[in-house]
Parts: sequence; structure tokens; C-alpha cells
Amino acid sequence: MDALLLLTYAAICIFIFKVFRIPLNKWTVPTAILGGVVLVGTLVLLMNYNHPFTHKVRQVYVVTPIVPEVKARVMDIPAPANTPLKQGEPMIVLDNTRYQARVAQLEAQLADMGQVAASNVASVSEARARVVQATAKRDQALRTLRRYEGAASAFSQQQIDTQRNKVAASNADLDAARAALAKAETQLTGSVDGQDPAVAAIEAQLDEARFDLENTVLRAPRDGFLTQLAVRPGMMAVPFPLRPVANFVNQEERRFVAAFRQQSLLRLKSGYEAELTFTSLPGEVFSAKVVEVLPTIAEAQLAAGQQLIGGEAFRRMDNEALVVLEMDESAGIEDLPLGVSAQAAVYSDHVHHVSIMRKILLRMLSWQHYLYLDH
Repeated sequence: MDALLLLTYAAICIFIFKVFRIPLNKWTVPTAILGGVVLVGTLVLLMNYNHPFTHKVRQVYVVTPIVPEVKARVMDIPAPANTPLKQGEPMIVLDNTRYQARVAQLEAQLADMGQVAASNVASVSEARARVVQATAKRDQALRTLRRYEGAASAFSQQQIDTQRNKVAASNADLDAARAALAKAETQLTGSVDGQDPAVAAIEAQLDEARFDLENTVLRAPRDGFLTQLAVRPGMMAVPFPLRPVANFVNQEERRFVAAFRQQSLLRLKSGYEAELTFTSLPGEVFSAKVVEVLPTIAEAQLAAGQQLIGGEAFRRMDNEALVVLEMDESAGIEDLPLGVSAQAAVYSDHVHHVSIMRKILLRMLSWQHYLYLDH
């Protein structure tokens, strides 16, 4: 662009010198040259600061490591690599023999515990009946005792004492029946939400076993595809974060991260217009916009550790700020692989008429992508 501006300025100067018959001497020629340097230099400096440009642009995408929830051997891989998948579609099938057996075992235990719980209900009913029976006997004994005591002349003292002993015995039987009822009700209701504790424990284990059984089929967490699928049937899958069985690429909006000089931070704001040109698409320029300027610079982060941070951490002072860009229309790059590199220019609201220079420069750069000497 500098050469283009200089050539344009030189052509204008030659035109003026020819038309107005300006003599070529030690005053006019240096003045024209100095004017061109000042004019072109001023325009370039205004353009660089107000409409920043960077070669460091890379498309970013999120990869989800597929880590199994259970330990089992890989049996089948129904999802081919690099093939679009919908959320929930099976990707990798693990051997579920062990987990099916565990579910069957717990279901049998749950059925057995259900019978125990039913017997507890029957025990409560039986205990209540005994309480009612003991209460009736006690009441009858009390009525008989009152009748004896009301007609003491008709009954001997021995009969009255005997009846009193029967009342005491019936009270003891009633207390025993009530204690048995309380014990039966405790066994029945001494649980969470009115359920037998043993049954609740078996049901919790059964839910966990069914969860493990369901997770023997690894499914797509969302729309996307598996890439670099190196797992094969017969390999052992383990629930260890550092040993994923595959990598899943999420299908998301295509976004780009650009690294700009810190001098450009005042001219990088969300919503500003931008343009992208891709190394793999010579001669084409795509519209974009600034989504956000990341609020941190990675090189300045501090992490807890055994060693203190010294002055060596600040030797590199040219740390660049990262800016997230989003294309207005991504149809033109859908055939490109994820992670392609690009170049970007951002057009701020300041000195907007100079942005035409940046646009011309960007288009010139896009045509230069046709030229390379690798052979």
C-alpha cells in the first residue's frame, strides 16, 4: 500500500509539474519529495492506529473429550469418524455384560425386599388386632371388678382380689401388645418418605446400576462429529480424565480469535465492523464484526506455586490482546477444515474516511495468497 500511495503521489506530482510547467530545481523537487513522505506517512499512521490489522487470526472450535463413565471393553463403533452426528446418537458401544448382571441381581434383591416389606405391613395389622383384643379383655376385666366391688357383700374378698389380679394381668398384656405394635410400626415407617430403609437402599443401588448400564453406550453430547477416532473394538475404556476414548467436535457458530497489538486496544470495541481474508481462499474478503475483546492477557497470569514470580516474567512486554470475531455469513468457508488461519482488519469509528486504505491493502493481501514458491 505504501508503494501504491507513493506511485500515485508521484504520478500526481508529474502531472502538476507538466501542466503548470513548474521547473525542476533544488527547491521544487525536494519539496515535492518531502511533501509526499509527510502525506503518505501521516495517512499510514492514521490508518494503522484507527483501523488495526493483524496476520494472527485463527478459527477456534471446542473439542469435548469423550471419557466413559464405566470401565469396559469396546465392542462396536457405530459412528464413523468425521461424519455429522445428532445429539444422542450412539458413538461407541462398550461391553455391558457385567452391568446387566448387576441390574438383574439388584432387581431380584428388590423383589425379595418387597416381600419383607409386605410382611412388615402384615405384622403391623396383626399387632393392631392384638392391641384391640387386649384392650377388650382389659375393659371386660375392669367391668367385672367394678361389679364385684359394687356388691362386696355378694362376693368374697378372695374373688375380688382374684379379679384385681386379672385386671393387672390384662393391663400387662395390653402394654405388651402396644409395645409390639410400636416396634412393628417402627420397622414399617422408620425410613425415608415412608419406605422401608432396606428397600430404599436397594432401589438406590439399582438406579446406579441402571445408570452404569445406560452409559455403556457412549452417545453424542450434542450436534457435531468424532475426529481422529483411534479407538478400536477390543480396547479397554476406563473412566479416567486423561485417557479419553475419542474427541468430539461440537457444531457451533464459526468464530475467530485475532491477536492485535496493545496499541490498538482503544480502537477495538464490540460491534465494530471487520473483514477477514483467508490464506486458503485467495482473492476473497469476508465481512465480520467484533464480538468481544477478551478481558485478560494470558502472559500476565499468576498461579499459586512454590516459587515466587520475579522480573523475568516481565521481560516479554509485547503481549498481544485477543479479540473474538464472528463472520456475518459463513457459507463461503463451510468446505474448509476447522482451525484455518486468516488475516483481519477492524474498522473503527475514528477517521473513518481513511479505512478505504485499509480495505485496499487487505484486498491486495488476499490476491498475494496466490503467490508462493513451495515446490
